[in-house]
Amino acid sequence: MAADWRDLRTRVASGLALMLLGGLAIWQGDPGFTVLVVLACAVMTWELVRMTAPGAAPWQPLLAAALTLALLAWQPWHLHEGAVMLLTLPPAAVFLLARQLRLAAALYALLILLAGLALISMRGEGLFPLLWLVAVVVISDVAGYFAGRALGGPKFWPAISPKKTWSGTVAGWVGAALFGLGLIVWGNGSFWMLPTFPLLAFAGQMGDILESWFKRRCGVKDSSNLIPGHGGVLDRFDALLTASVMLVVLALLAYAAGWR
Repeated sequence: MAADWRDLRTRVASGLALMLLGGLAIWQGDPGFTVLVVLACAVMTWELVRMTAPGAAPWQPLLAAALTLALLAWQPWHLHEGAVMLLTLPPAAVFLLARQLRLAAALYALLILLAGLALISMRGEGLFPLLWLVAVVVISDVAGYFAGRALGGPKFWPAISPKKTWSGTVAGWVGAALFGLGLIVWGNGSFWMLPTFPLLAFAGQMGDILESWFKRRCGVKDSSNLIPGHGGVLDRFDALLTASVMLVVLALLAYAAGWR
């Protein structure tokens, strides 16, 4: 079957615009980067409620989005450690508002919050950790997109994501591993870090699979139509959510093991 490239031009144009906006925010740092992350997480929460609560009144997804925005912008646990329990508010709101997949939607809302915090925290550590995480996700996505379209072959998980192929999935791992190898050879890291690159690519791919499962169960093609060629914000950044949380988990495990 011939590859279908009909959406490539729109997809590339939107992707370049997002890359320019995100790259500028990452480069400049706070407050611009934090504002961008907070807004993106709020929009993703809005999309999540719209998917899982079809026919809901317009204020309902806006309420969940507003809670996410307020908590990520304010971060009250910096003032009082016990305020970390406030992280349960957006997931609880999503659970109450959703009409299907209620528990899964609440956990997804928590994932969005944790990923937002992880990204903001990463940028606070400097440019490099965030830049290479984004690079791994983008390279894996681009390699998977072109290899999957060009090579085709058996589907990775057809019941959930009919378009994702094994060729594209493996290409994503290889692309991430080659990127990591290049960084290590050029003196940015040690060889024990190499397995983390395909692992982060896999985490990102699972984020894509997870969102595809939500869309399939909710009977929607895209989380919204905010980004031409990509669908919604959740469609574009689903992989970054899981990859960022995975990176924090790996960093905590390395710290616990005494790897500094």
